[in-house]
Amino acid sequence: MLVIGLTGSIGMGKSTAAATLQRLGLPVHDADAAVHRLMERGGAAVAAVSAAFPGVERDGAIDRGLLGAKVLDDDAAMKRLEGILHPLVRAEARRFLAQQARLRRPLAVLDIPLLFETGGDKLCDAVIVVSAPPFIQRARVMRRHGMTEAKFQAILARQMPDEEKRRRADFVVQTGLNKAHSLRQLVGIVRLLKQQNAAKRKH
Repeated sequence: MLVIGLTGSIGMGKSTAAATLQRLGLPVHDADAAVHRLMERGGAAVAAVSAAFPGVERDGAIDRGLLGAKVLDDDAAMKRLEGILHPLVRAEARRFLAQQARLRRPLAVLDIPLLFETGGDKLCDAVIVVSAPPFIQRARVMRRHGMTEAKFQAILARQMPDEEKRRRADFVVQTGLNKAHSLRQLVGIVRLLKQQNAAKRKH
């Protein structure tokens, strides 16, 4: 089985690419969704996050708005939070990959926003980076509910620059034109990777 990493900076179209890969029949592990599960009621991270950041728990779950306010402009606090969440998300990703391997899937996708930043690319045989011109990225992000210029800049500061991600990628999918163009790129990549996996299994 080939493990495909999917990543891209905020507003680049990664969620759309992940949904497209799922429609193409690939199993996808969504790291953001895993974080949501870990911090909802009964989640494995609730106690540790609540202890590290008093006052962010509401009705047995972590209030992401309250938590965000505590960590967004505080590097030390963000590192403390990541130290709790990243190992738990990584463990869930490993369980996902083991399950897909048992099902004899040819390809499995790890959808991780901070793939390179967290070393998640070490789990991957190939990495797809989604990218778009900065003016498109900005327009997409600023349309989001509750987004401000300060918040956008803080998020960008935590992410590896798009140029560096593209340099380290095995495949770059441009999402700035239209969905049909992005789809054609992803279909071609999936076809190529399936051929590579089939060839690998023959040897």
